[in-house]
Amino acid sequence: MSNYREDALEYHRSGRPGKIEVVSTKPFTTQRDLSLAYTPGVADPCLEIEKDPESAYAYTAKGNLVAVVTNGSAVLGLGNIGALAGKPVMEGKGVLFKRFADIDVFDIELDTSDPDELVRTVKMLEPTFGGINLEDIKAPESFYIENRLREEMNIPVFHDDQHGTAIISGAALLNALEIVGKKIHEVRVVYNGAGAAAIACARLHLTLGVEAQNLLMCDSKGVIYKGRKEGMNDHKEPFAVETEARSLVDAMAGADIFIGLSVKDAVTPNMLMSMAPSPIVFALANPDPEIDYHLALETRDDVVMATGRSDFPNQVNNVLGFPFIFRGALDVRATEINEEMKIAATHALARLALEDVPKPVLNAYGLKELGFSAEYIIPKPLDPRVLFWVAPAVARAAMDTGAARRRLDIVEYSEALEQRLGGSREVIRTTIQNAKTDPKRIVFPEGTQEKILRASKILIDEGIAHPIVLGSELDIREKMEGLRLEIPGLMIEDPAASSNLDDYTEEFFRLRQRKGVTRAKAEKSALNPNVFGAMMVHMNDADGLVSGLTQHYPETLRPALQVIGTREGVKHVSGLYLMVLKNKVYCFADTTVNIDPTAEVLAEIALQSARLARTFHIEPRVAMLSFSNFGSARHPFSNCVREAVGIVKGREPDLIIDGEMHVDTALNPTQARENSPFSAIQGDANILIFPDLQSGNIAYKLLQELGGAEAIGPILMGMKKSVHVLQQGCDVNSIVNMAAIAVLDAQTQTA
Repeated sequence: MSNYREDALEYHRSGRPGKIEVVSTKPFTTQRDLSLAYTPGVADPCLEIEKDPESAYAYTAKGNLVAVVTNGSAVLGLGNIGALAGKPVMEGKGVLFKRFADIDVFDIELDTSDPDELVRTVKMLEPTFGGINLEDIKAPESFYIENRLREEMNIPVFHDDQHGTAIISGAALLNALEIVGKKIHEVRVVYNGAGAAAIACARLHLTLGVEAQNLLMCDSKGVIYKGRKEGMNDHKEPFAVETEARSLVDAMAGADIFIGLSVKDAVTPNMLMSMAPSPIVFALANPDPEIDYHLALETRDDVVMATGRSDFPNQVNNVLGFPFIFRGALDVRATEINEEMKIAATHALARLALEDVPKPVLNAYGLKELGFSAEYIIPKPLDPRVLFWVAPAVARAAMDTGAARRRLDIVEYSEALEQRLGGSREVIRTTIQNAKTDPKRIVFPEGTQEKILRASKILIDEGIAHPIVLGSELDIREKMEGLRLEIPGLMIEDPAASSNLDDYTEEFFRLRQRKGVTRAKAEKSALNPNVFGAMMVHMNDADGLVSGLTQHYPETLRPALQVIGTREGVKHVSGLYLMVLKNKVYCFADTTVNIDPTAEVLAEIALQSARLARTFHIEPRVAMLSFSNFGSARHPFSNCVREAVGIVKGREPDLIIDGEMHVDTALNPTQARENSPFSAIQGDANILIFPDLQSGNIAYKLLQELGGAEAIGPILMGMKKSVHVLQQGCDVNSIVNMAAIAVLDAQTQTA
């Protein structure tokens, strides 16, 4: 992980420092807004809450706000680094809450090692929050702190380091037992580690059906047995048993299950060989498990293996638990997260792994198929269905056990959850995962630029693409040294020193000799990085090209058109932006190329946009936009749009498309239903085709600047090979995203 040090530091300090901000959920622009949000209007909800404290959930953010609380005494694998040093982790936890369950978080870092002081402080925060997530607090103090707070507070308190791992591993355990055909009340289980997580796991697994006499727990001193004095405490004592076993080696002999929450390489192949047939091994130490995944499978082909790592099957990851458990608890205004709610979450996760895995999840991980098996005993962390399975199960358990202060219709609640997050965030993730399945060679003409080099490192590290950067190798190496960048495997091509220069010059002259290009001009042009890069793609020495960071759009596009040209059957290239909002992704076209398109060109743009949308697994619904709404204004401009719709319907009759129409008709279901009930588009368009470049370019920039949308693009459509143009001055992430799109395009071109 040391390779990522500079990237991680830059990620956290670039732009606005840190990872979080507070955003208003109400208008706050006019004097009236100010008077409603603050004085005098704010007095009214205050008085309502004074009369009825429960109304705080209606008038404030309390019901969707969780405190992530730590004293920094046991941060990740870093140990007792203190409250302030732990703040990046707590901010990250807040981002996960928001990303996976749309829960807002304030991170609270408390500078104290006194458990009672921490309890007093957190207890005083109860009016602010709907729930408390304790994080990275060392054992055994963490047990005392959580127990006290659960007893004294009337909102959910949950120590994720303990219960999150227990819930996720419990679901994996139930399914692993199903795979190997063993019964939970008969198996012998060995735990290595006796900290907060291990003890919580053991307690939950006992609740699931493991028999106490079949459980052995080890710590750094060996087996916890009756009469042992060294290293014992009140939390370990309940797991002390009568046994002759004294070491982990002794404990594992004949065991059915090993659950490790300890240290790297604690388990040897011989220890694994000593276990019972079809052993279950959860080696959950991070970042390196108790036994390497591949070594375990080489040692025994009958082992069912899980780790805490994302690069191996069966990742036991707490992100499968805490966001969704809190979501369900908050939505029924639970007073606690009780044992029944944890068990409900465990069973929901276990059952989800038995379901067919939908295509978007497979795409997100670059897989063709995945089903319940030894390699899939628990859902993937990025499976969006986890929210719709776990949160309702937790909410139902809270209602059934009397922990809920609000009752919900579970069916309606599940539907509301699905609408809450939408699928917009999966588009780029899916693209990147698909790119990883077959990385392509992507040439970057601006190879000496810092952002290009940083992006190239990410592309190589993540296995997204094989970048080729153009420029003087000496200059690029010096630049990398100055930036302290190590990029093993980076391909550098200097046009002036290339062995391909003569061939490229000759081919460029052949392509352009009837376009006024002389041999002398061809020799000069071939040294231009954009021309050279385009020639690499044309001559199959690269699979795609990404350029434009430091240049105007035409400077990048023109050489590509001259050398590569358009796809067969396409006369005009066009540009599209993916506009990513919180709950939706829209395609905007043409935003970059065609200034005043004819009906024929507009039709081509619409067809190319629909084709591209399908590569992102977006089922196209195309709105052809105009100032006229289905003939409300007669003008050559609107007539052109109407004619384009007719051309598209003639070429692709099954494509859902309509126009000419207003943008509110395209996007507002109520407006469409009332004014245009006959239209194929009922406020549900996801592709917007603009009538000219002015409107398209202005619209995407307005939405980006004022609406907070993320603009991904411009994605060039209609080229014979994969060529894409960057926004001038864009950031490193945008370059990585565009390179992934270029890889996906190249994969499609060669399919």
